[in-house]
Amino acid sequence: MSFRATVLTLYPEMFPGHLGVSLAGRALERGDALIEPVNIRDYAHDRHRSVDDTPAGGGAGMVLRPDVLAGAIDAVSPAGDTRPRLLMSPRGTPLTQARVRALASGPGVVIVCGRFEGVDQRVIEARNLEEVSIGDYVLSGGEPAALILLDAVIRVLPGVMGNEASGLHESFETGQLEHPHYTRPQLFEGRGIPEVLTSGNHKAIEAWRQAQSLELTRVRRPDLLDPEVRTKDQLVK
Repeated sequence: MSFRATVLTLYPEMFPGHLGVSLAGRALERGDALIEPVNIRDYAHDRHRSVDDTPAGGGAGMVLRPDVLAGAIDAVSPAGDTRPRLLMSPRGTPLTQARVRALASGPGVVIVCGRFEGVDQRVIEARNLEEVSIGDYVLSGGEPAALILLDAVIRVLPGVMGNEASGLHESFETGQLEHPHYTRPQLFEGRGIPEVLTSGNHKAIEAWRQAQSLELTRVRRPDLLDPEVRTKDQLVK
């Protein structure tokens, strides 16, 4: 059974976007994954197809109506649909590689792309929407965030990457940032490749890569490490 993603959006033409090319594009062509964009506006109740209204209590902007969004969610995710319901939101739980792997191991996902000032809190609670964030910044809408989430998930689906092992040694897969990479030419603008990588000593190469990974993580993302590891000098040159 393929991974099925239903995306509720006011801009269905944004999908599949960049996911229509490269690894994800081939996965969609093979049927390994399916992306179904659905226009929230199709579930509006008036002749103007209104989907938003002014915020209760006053203030700037508009808010997505709970009745319209609930109708869209119920239509695409009826009782018995086991797929998690996600709302792309800057106030959500940060997306991690572990969460990506968990989503990839399931049947798919229902994604709500917010717009305007946000979504009425009552539909978030009533339809059990899990708020997910891709970073500490605000976008014009949830669509780019949804594309990023789907990119991360589709690439780790079985059979999508030609070499499955290549996805197991990337940043965050091991809880650390990935080590530096090098390739030919041997000399580039006076900069050489670290000697250990051309030594043929696979044990030494692996030790170097692990040490580099740890040091990069300690310097750039110490929050990923245990406290006692953060201050240790473990760099192997």
